[in-house]
Amino acid sequence: MPETFDILVIGAGPGGHAAAVRAAKLGARAAIIERQGWGGTCTHRGCIPTKALLACSRRYAELKKLGRMGVHVVDPFLDFATLKRHQEQLVKISALGVQKSLKEGGVEMKSGEGQILSPGEVKWIAADGTCSRLSARNLVIAWGSEPALPPGVQPAERILTSDGLLSLRTLPESLLIVGGNVIGVEFATLMAELGVRVTLIEMMERILPGEEGEAAALLAQELKNLGVALHTGVRMETIRETGSGVQLLAAPEGSVSETLRTEGLPIAHSPGEGGKDPGRVRLAGTLELTAEYALICTGRRPRLNAEELTALGIRHNRRGIIVDERQMTSVPGIFAVGDITGGMMLAHRAMRQGEILAERLCGGDRMDFREEWIPSVVYTHPQIARVGLTEAEARRRGIAVSVRRADFAANITARTALLGPGFVKLLFHRDRLAGATIAGERAGELIASLSLAMAAGLDRRQLEAWIIPHPTLSEVLGL
Repeated sequence: MPETFDILVIGAGPGGHAAAVRAAKLGARAAIIERQGWGGTCTHRGCIPTKALLACSRRYAELKKLGRMGVHVVDPFLDFATLKRHQEQLVKISALGVQKSLKEGGVEMKSGEGQILSPGEVKWIAADGTCSRLSARNLVIAWGSEPALPPGVQPAERILTSDGLLSLRTLPESLLIVGGNVIGVEFATLMAELGVRVTLIEMMERILPGEEGEAAALLAQELKNLGVALHTGVRMETIRETGSGVQLLAAPEGSVSETLRTEGLPIAHSPGEGGKDPGRVRLAGTLELTAEYALICTGRRPRLNAEELTALGIRHNRRGIIVDERQMTSVPGIFAVGDITGGMMLAHRAMRQGEILAERLCGGDRMDFREEWIPSVVYTHPQIARVGLTEAEARRRGIAVSVRRADFAANITARTALLGPGFVKLLFHRDRLAGATIAGERAGELIASLSLAMAAGLDRRQLEAWIIPHPTLSEVLGL
């Protein structure tokens, strides 16, 4: 007879891991299957390796500021091999931490692939190729996500996704990034701080089009200060590998004269107009860019096994598996959490979904979950963090908001620590916090308290009663 469980999770990323651990804690017999690496994309190809590298690049870039404080560093140099070891060590520690928490939590861990045969029945193909059948009252799909590529573009030796770039053993001399989304600007920051010549193109009129416009503008200026060449309002037409790099042709979204903008460097001359800048040539209304490598950052998509879902009758579309407010799919007894459900592809969102699902299935406490309570952080330098609405989104929805704003320049801690530019912007609707954006260093840490304020439904008067220690950077929140 097959092994029987109360809950069986397929995928040990943040969402699946959280669901399994919480279910076991509540007394359920829980099992989890993982085929690629404990911790999923977050641990192996996302949050952990990128933040490990960003921590290194930030420290390296900050050496240039120390002279203003009277601290002089002589002949600093970058050891990329050691930096990569730091990245790999952090990935290993994170993966081991996931395994440790599952084991100590009483979750049965099974390496290999899990194929759903029917509601309540899974075929487990172990890493050694042996097959077993498992049964469970509740199945949870947590397949995660993968890089999304434009039509006709495939990864190659020099045309990389974020997965490929994280695997490089040597630091490129130049990098062309396609996409000014969160992943694109984080890699632009990382690589530029390490001394790579970075060019970034974005189809929309600005980078980070979903964030507050002034926050995106602040980051654009900081990227330019790092030497990043930003091209907005242009779309990639073709990309190909050359003998020693890549060549990309981009076209303006509108006319060349009105829409094509080059931020950070002068517009390249056409042939016959005084020469041309290396790697930046506009020919017949197009922009020609060259670099050693290209990084395609055009988003992520749910990792769907469409044939399996169709055979089971589970409703899905290109945005992911369709679930109801209980995270249940169109087939009773089969649930889904995390990136596979589309929406905001964030590790902490997936974790919350997994925890709440386990509570519901295993008789635990009721836990609230609302998308607008989920904070997001762009881990650039400086960071951009947000929870709730932007001012533009509020206008689009017809929501009247009042705005309160404070600048880092007025904060003594920001000045003494040379934290650079930044601001806090709060939106209130009917005297309750409807949205908050923080642009500046440590924004990711500061946004947590505002996320709590939103989830708790605090009004303006309650926030004004907040006593914040002095001197701290968090005083910028006391508007």
